[in-house]
Order: sequence, then structure tokens, then C-alpha cells
Amino acid sequence: MIGIYSVVREIESIELQQRLESGDEPILLDIRSANELMQGMIPDSEHLPMHLLPLKIAELPKDRDIVLYCRSGARTYTACNFLMQQGYTNVMHLRGGIISWAQHGLEIVRPPMVSNG
Repeated sequence: MIGIYSVVREIESIELQQRLESGDEPILLDIRSANELMQGMIPDSEHLPMHLLPLKIAELPKDRDIVLYCRSGARTYTACNFLMQQGYTNVMHLRGGIISWAQHGLEIVRPPMVSNG
């Protein structure tokens, strides 16, 4: 019997970067707060604060891979589990969050203008 939480799939920063370089285009969701976002974000990612995920879930396609990330990876487990409970089978958690991404020397860009929405 599967409990409330299913196993969350993880992806490492280097593996994600390789997928992006090969032309794979998963949806990258930065679920941090607007204030955290000001520290930079992974290129081509979309900002969707975790607290807005239930309100915006209908906008997320179920037929594409979705990679969620936060600062260190803790919040993305909760967010991935929420999406999985809503029938999403293609969600992944960026292990170590943007901290791991930065520690591997991967590109971080300035965010576009951000609303606190």
C-alpha cells in the first residue's frame, strides 16, 4: 500500500545541466519567495512561489517533465508530493536546490521583475 507520500524522484545539478544542454526542455519551477529569488535563479526557470502552487496547478502540463527547486531542496519535497497527489507523475526535485547548482559552478542569472503575488 502506498502511503500519503510516494517516492520523490531526484535529479542532480550536473544531470539537469546535461539534459538542458542536450536540448531537453523540462519545465523548471523556482518555488522560492520573491525575496529569495533576488539572489539569482537558474536560466530559463519560471518563478512560482510554493504558496501559489495550488492556485496555479491547472497551468502546469501533465505531459512534460517538471523540475522543482528551492534554496536547499527541503521545500521541493513537499511541493513534489503535492503535485504527485494531484496526478502528476513527471515531477522531479533538484537535489540540494540552487545551492547545489551554484556549488557546481553552473550559471545563475538575475531574475526578471518579480511580483510578490
